[in-house]
Amino acid sequence: MEISPLQKERLKYQPKLPGMLKNGISDICVREGEATQSVADQEKIRSLFPNTYGKKEITFQKGANTSAPKKQVVGVILSGGQAPGGHNVISGLYDALKATNRENVLLGFKGGPSGLVDDDCVEFDDAFIDAYRNTGGFDIIGSGRTKIETPEQFKAATETAKKHGLTAVVIIGGDDSNTNAAVLAEYFAANHVGVQVIGCPKTIDGDLKNDDIECSFGFDTATKTYSELIGNIERDANSAKKYWHFVKVMGRSASHVALECALETQPNVCLIGEEVAEKKMSLSQIADQIADSVEARSKTEGNFGVVIIPEGIVEFVPEFGTLIREISEMLAGSKTEEFNALPDWAAKKEFIRKGLTAESYKVFDILPEAIQKQLFLERDPHGNVQVSLIESEKLFAELVKNKLDERKKAGTYKGSFKTQFHFFGYEGRCAFPSNFDADYCYSLGYNAFMLIQYGFNGYLSKVSNLSRPADEWVAGGMPITKMMNIERRNGEDKPVIRKALVELDGKPFKYFEAHRAEWAVKTCYTYPGAIQYYGPSDVCDLTTRTLALEKG
Repeated sequence: MEISPLQKERLKYQPKLPGMLKNGISDICVREGEATQSVADQEKIRSLFPNTYGKKEITFQKGANTSAPKKQVVGVILSGGQAPGGHNVISGLYDALKATNRENVLLGFKGGPSGLVDDDCVEFDDAFIDAYRNTGGFDIIGSGRTKIETPEQFKAATETAKKHGLTAVVIIGGDDSNTNAAVLAEYFAANHVGVQVIGCPKTIDGDLKNDDIECSFGFDTATKTYSELIGNIERDANSAKKYWHFVKVMGRSASHVALECALETQPNVCLIGEEVAEKKMSLSQIADQIADSVEARSKTEGNFGVVIIPEGIVEFVPEFGTLIREISEMLAGSKTEEFNALPDWAAKKEFIRKGLTAESYKVFDILPEAIQKQLFLERDPHGNVQVSLIESEKLFAELVKNKLDERKKAGTYKGSFKTQFHFFGYEGRCAFPSNFDADYCYSLGYNAFMLIQYGFNGYLSKVSNLSRPADEWVAGGMPITKMMNIERRNGEDKPVIRKALVELDGKPFKYFEAHRAEWAVKTCYTYPGAIQYYGPSDVCDLTTRTLALEKG
């Protein structure tokens, strides 16, 4: 297979490790911290995880290695959506395994957790791993979203483990995947299967973070990729001076990606879902905020600008959430068939008017017709509206246009409003990892083996002090149950890892809040450019603005 010149060079890159792990694991010992408890619902979580709950946080440090030597047969699984750096987690895990004992084995289970259930795996060797070092994507073994949760799945996973003599499984994934890792760890412990389970924190959305996990891998690369594209659009907008560009970025449940891209590129407007929810902003208020920027800039800078919108923004709008709930109730049971049998959109809209409260119909009525229809045509397998499919960038552009038309009639606005639309999602999920993600992921994988070697189960591989040079990074682990709470999912109480939302009193948002009024009116664009892999460290090894601001 022919590869690009960049890939040839990236294959040679040697990722940096935390200083304590640089010389292998022979002189690494464990320092125990305090016993842990879950972030909420302690008694419920404890009852669900009696064998893995309440364990101590640990860090690795220099000292005599007291782990019991034994041959390790480890399985690794890529779970959930792709994120840059996943291949390096596997590379780091493989290198640590082989550095300890060449007889150690690493098996890659294909297609996500279903590979463990179906016994679909491949054994890695040097040549296999070497072809994927420092590359983006999850194509080394593929990924999947299967949850191991039924008695039949647990039994099949156990049989696979016994067949291959597995001593441990490493699950590389986000909050749902690592929740599943905790459940699997508890099952193996309760049933004396003898297999440890270790998780690694992955998601480009940036919402798998807390006091222990400073950032999930892939966030750095994805936001740098999106920021390069947004910077290019800003440069084009400032050159042509005739379009307002509405840019939607990934982030359904949290706005970390949008905020980071705004800090990197200084657009005229960036919506933060958590602020919208906190202030109980309406669709009309949000449209007015954008229209204010359009009007002000038309008088000084020109009829152009850039707006960043997080993918899940409408879910944060209280009145829209109420509308969605009412629609779901309205179409419960046989009502969906009754609605679909109506002859045309006019008849369907009358059905909707009668089925909604006056407040919700008022919200519905201001939506563009295409969005109105989308709310009824696109349903998930459970019959719910698929909010993530709503083209919110077009929705807000249409609402802004309506606001500006009103202002033109009032004589306060004389500009023009032409729009362009962009959605950046898949473009960032499989990019060549930045040096930060290449190093961080390799360290997470290497560190995961340390946790295995010392016998830990139900732990997340943890590398912290990430705003400092890699030499100063600190490796260790934390019980996955520490991050968990109980949430209502599909009508049932489920233990899940709590998603981290943008903190409105945090330094990254406060910096954004302090500068956005100026950005809204003036052209303050910054152009990050492409990710740099070679050159000065202060260019190539930069972490995100979010992490830099959080850690000072």
